[in-house]
Parts: sequence; structure tokens; C-alpha cells
Amino acid sequence: MENIERLKQYLLTVYPVRRTAGQKAEFRKWLLSELKKSGWRAHEETYGKFNGSVNVIAGDPDRAEVCLCAHYDTGSRMLLPNFVSPTNVPAHVIYHLAAALVLIGLVFALSLAVCFPLDQPGLMLPLFLILALAALWMSAFGPANKNNANSNTSGVLALLAVADAAARDKRVCLVFLDNNEKNMLGASAFRKKHIDNLSEALVVNFDCVGDGDDLLLLPSKYSRWDGALTRALEQSFPAEGPVRRRLLAKGLQYYPSDHRRFKYSVAVCACRYLAGLGYYIPHLRTRRDTALREENIACIAQAMARFLPLYLDERERV
Repeated sequence: MENIERLKQYLLTVYPVRRTAGQKAEFRKWLLSELKKSGWRAHEETYGKFNGSVNVIAGDPDRAEVCLCAHYDTGSRMLLPNFVSPTNVPAHVIYHLAAALVLIGLVFALSLAVCFPLDQPGLMLPLFLILALAALWMSAFGPANKNNANSNTSGVLALLAVADAAARDKRVCLVFLDNNEKNMLGASAFRKKHIDNLSEALVVNFDCVGDGDDLLLLPSKYSRWDGALTRALEQSFPAEGPVRRRLLAKGLQYYPSDHRRFKYSVAVCACRYLAGLGYYIPHLRTRRDTALREENIACIAQAMARFLPLYLDERERV
């Protein structure tokens, strides 16, 4: 816990925003040194100017049977808060449709407020389109969100804690992914470059694991049928306690993160629970994203130190 607290404070004070090329480069330099301290040999992997991503990889992704991932980039401040409810897909869809309608309504009202006093009805449509595009650009490329404790400093911290807690194993690879906020370009490039091995390897992705005492484990539709995987997850993560495991291997879930670029995957996220809504993640892409529970990170590190040998050894026996 002491090392987790040190890393947390350093990340939140020195590297709270990782968005520009310069900010990312400085962060990666520090990240490589931290991985070296934990006994992991790491390197940067680039994918050309068109993709623009630079991932940090510890281990050999062409031989690994398990890849542990977390994206390290941070996003822009959204005009309306982002909302994610992994277990309530209708609520997730309705919220984003409503947010889009609210945004369209605001743009329409602003266009009307400009054109009506000028008595220029012909200006209404082009002004509306310009303002709508500007609003979309602001959401994707606008000013950086300054508070990113849960999204995704928590995932970076969790992966660093796992690197420190788990024994180095040639069957395991750690990957800090770039450009999640740009349509998961880092994950897409990583999969494409190492497709021969990654078509069969398990990918465990940590994203937004710092705010909430329910730790959701979400296997993909291909992974949920892997008995060795689900047994190892159940045995490794605590069912009760300050942080509770919720293994969801049935039903419909949707969690938009880098694991969706891989066939065999497990998404790990921390959620709050509200009756009538279900599990949800609050305050994403807003100034209120300040919660990063150290007990969550310690739980993940300890659980993964148990999970990796359990799963890998059983996989070898099959």
C-alpha cells in the first residue's frame, strides 16, 4: 500500500494530464523507469505518423498468453458529463441520445438567437451546421480535462501495482496503450502488429477501476465460456469485503474500452450501484473525476498475483 500511495500521489500531481505529445513523452520516460524498478524490461512501440500511437510494452507480446492492459492517455473536457452503465445498456443508450438531443437543441437555440434579430433566415442552416461541428470538435479535441483520477490514472496505477506484486513471467505481457480517446487507435495498432499471437491470447483491460467498491469483471462473449478463466477469476478476487468481485459472465453488458479490440478479453472496472439503474461510473470527463481508492488498486494487484499462476498453470494442463 505504501508504494501504491507514492505512485498515486506522483501521478496525480506530476502527470495528471497526458494528452499532448510532449505530456505523453514525459510520462512514458517516467513509466519506463518505474517498470525497470519492478523488474520488467519495457520499451516503446510506435505505429507511424498516420496512427500516431506510442504504446509502452513490458514483456513479449508475440509469446505472451496473457496481456494486461490499461490506456494512459487522458481526454478532453466534455460539454456534458460522460455516462457509463455497463450492465444497463438501455440507460447507456438513452442517456447518450438525450445528451445529443440537448446539444442539438442548444445549438439550434443559439443559431436562432443570432439569425432572428438580424432577419436572416437563410443564415440559419449554415450557422447551425457550423456550431454543431464546433460542439463535436470541442467534445473530442477541446480543452483537456484536468482531473483524470479514475479515467484512467486508476488503470495505469493498477497495472503498475500488478507489475510490482506479480512475479515476472515470460507468459505475461504488460501494455500501456495510447490513444484510447481517439477511437482506441493504440489498441487497434497493437492488435494488428501482433495479430498472430493476440488472436488466441487473453487480454485483461483495466479502465476506471478507482471509484466504486464493486469491481466488475466482464468477460467477452468468447471468454465467458472458458471455465479455467472464470474459475481463476472467482478464486482470485474477493467476493466480499471493502472491494467486492462481481463476475458477470451472463447477460448483456457493454463497456466501451480497449478490450473490445480483442477476441478473448476481460474488462475490469469499478462501479457504484444505484437501485433501479444498476452499476454505473460517475464523473467521467468532468472536473469531479477525483476519486482514486487505494484499496481498489491493492485488491487488483493482490488478485492478479493470485490469478496469473492459477490461470496459466491450468491453461498449460489443458
